[in-house]
Amino acid sequence: MARRAIIPLLLTSLLGAPMPSLAQETIPESIQIGLSTDRVTITSDFSGAALTIFGAVDNPDPQISRQGGYDVIVVLEGPSAPVVVWRRARVLGVWVNAQSETFVNIPVSYSVATTKVLQDIAGQTSYRQLSLGASYLYLEPENREGDPARITEFTAALRARKLETGLYSENVGGVQFLSQTLFRATLNLPPNVPVGTHKARAFLFRGGVFIKETSANLAIVKAGFEQTVYRAAHDYSLLYGIFAVVLAMLVGWLGRIIFRRD
Repeated sequence: MARRAIIPLLLTSLLGAPMPSLAQETIPESIQIGLSTDRVTITSDFSGAALTIFGAVDNPDPQISRQGGYDVIVVLEGPSAPVVVWRRARVLGVWVNAQSETFVNIPVSYSVATTKVLQDIAGQTSYRQLSLGASYLYLEPENREGDPARITEFTAALRARKLETGLYSENVGGVQFLSQTLFRATLNLPPNVPVGTHKARAFLFRGGVFIKETSANLAIVKAGFEQTVYRAAHDYSLLYGIFAVVLAMLVGWLGRIIFRRD
């Protein structure tokens, strides 16, 4: 009788025990990246460089991988700094700076590499929410309560200027999958790339939906004589300015003597 009483109790406890859900067992995808180098040196003959970033998609869905449903966008974002945008106007026949708008926390450089064109990866709403892409990067005005039309105009001018100088760029097809999980991204560093700490960021999309982001740091520094001059200009700015003025006067005086006509 005791055994007959115990068996129903065991069955009841087993049936009543909570079963692990499939959602808890499912591990979401993630992304990892590694830089070919974590330090780039700039010398006098620096004319730009290509940075290679390797990455992998962890825990991918095999069916989605086979169908090419994963997309990756890689960004190299330079250090941030305030930027003043001026509008020139003609006053008494002379072009002068008339109006200005100040922006804060603006990446000095911003390079993007993608698996395909942005329109084929996700929608504009996702890019604006993520502040992702040269066309969707949020450029924060100092005076947010200013005239919206004026802010929009100056924002477009700032974005266009960055693209013209090559500091902002997009490389469609710059990210290539080497296998179903491994990928390689190539980002171009322009000759005028700023020194400082840059952040490489990788965004994983699945079927147009943002999944995960990861990042790594890259240091860009000057080397050799350029580094010495750069440090002197920042650490001893007053003495550096005086030396530059004296040197300019000396060069001008020597040039006058050398090219003087009797």
